[in-house]
Amino acid sequence: MWKDPIVEETRKLREEYAAKFNHDIDAIYEDIQKRQIQSAQKPVSFPPRRPTKMISVA
Repeated sequence: MWKDPIVEETRKLREEYAAKFNHDIDAIYEDIQKRQIQSAQKPVSFPPRRPTKMISVA
């Protein structure tokens, strides 16, 4: 089976990051929150969109 090298690298990095926090989801969440506060970049936020009408195709 073919493996995508980008997916493999992403999974490896994710595993390394989680291992830094002993796979504790609360500690990971706190770290992400701290990084967002320290970041100079603003989070992207879009206004809510109204649902569109579904067109049924028979």
